[in-house]
Amino acid sequence: MDRHVVIGIDPHKTSWYAAVVDSRHQLLEELRVPASRADYRELHRLARRWPGIRWAIEGSSGLGRPLTQRLIDDDITVLDVPSKLTSRVRQLATGHGRKTDQVDARSVAVAALTGADRQHRQDDHAETLRLLSEHRDELVRRRTQVINRLHVLLSHLFDGGAPASLTADRAAALLGRIRRARGARATRRTLAVDLVAEVRHLDKKIATAEQRVSDAVSETEPTLLQLPGVGPVLAARIIGRVGSLDRFPSANHFTSYCGTAPIEVSSGDVTRHRLSRAGDRQLNHALHLIALSQVRRHAPARQYYQRKRAAGKVHREAMRCLKRRLATVIFRHLTADQRAATPAPA
Repeated sequence: MDRHVVIGIDPHKTSWYAAVVDSRHQLLEELRVPASRADYRELHRLARRWPGIRWAIEGSSGLGRPLTQRLIDDDITVLDVPSKLTSRVRQLATGHGRKTDQVDARSVAVAALTGADRQHRQDDHAETLRLLSEHRDELVRRRTQVINRLHVLLSHLFDGGAPASLTADRAAALLGRIRRARGARATRRTLAVDLVAEVRHLDKKIATAEQRVSDAVSETEPTLLQLPGVGPVLAARIIGRVGSLDRFPSANHFTSYCGTAPIEVSSGDVTRHRLSRAGDRQLNHALHLIALSQVRRHAPARQYYQRKRAAGKVHREAMRCLKRRLATVIFRHLTADQRAATPAPA
């Protein structure tokens, strides 16, 4: 059984491009098939020519999700190759960084051969929380856009415009003060009334989405909710974005994935670190919200923040230190929840 042959898949919406590569990074075979059940069997016929071949897919949680799910249903292990790693392999290969489906599929296979041994693991509960959390966030973004458009109209209807914390009721009360309107002023009032109705509709949908998130989180009762500043919405975002903890060997790997671990840029005898712009920005934003809440209302976090400020750090640097600590604490909570959910061996 040859475990040193990998079939790399570059997935697209309507097609899959496969490249079979051996341990010497030599291209053995390649194939493009439409994304369908019948052509999925064609990929299997290609892979059976090399017993023990491993499957690697770029973005198994993105465009490669349908193919990944088919393979998992057939009890086939799938290696998840991040798109950033594929890009680095492509840049280091010959060809001046050209980007084609063939090059991408081959880069996926080479990345899997050279250490990207991150197995895709399915977590239905985390996936459910991610979907519900993203749906709620999308509704909030749409509401913010409507509120901004409403602010613009009200600023042309009233001197000084509307208050910053604008709600549908406040906007309706302001519009009720307009008795006589003609021409463009009447048109602005009509449009503003329509936007108020849209805000009310979105408010109801957001409330329903948040209730769904709360119900889904309460099914497992994660200990993450015990952390000050963490409610059902943030807990769902964190659990949904993290997924399976098996891909994080330690808390340091988790903090790096969150973008809270500083990056070392040392040279010679000089040791320096800089801010990390990498990692999951949604997780980083969730940590930022928790840190802000704890600095305001949680005494231990506020004392830690003040010690960092007293040591000469500015506000942003002190907040980064707190977020780094919070990422470690969250990793411990998630690890404890995973152990509690795993049945003990007989």
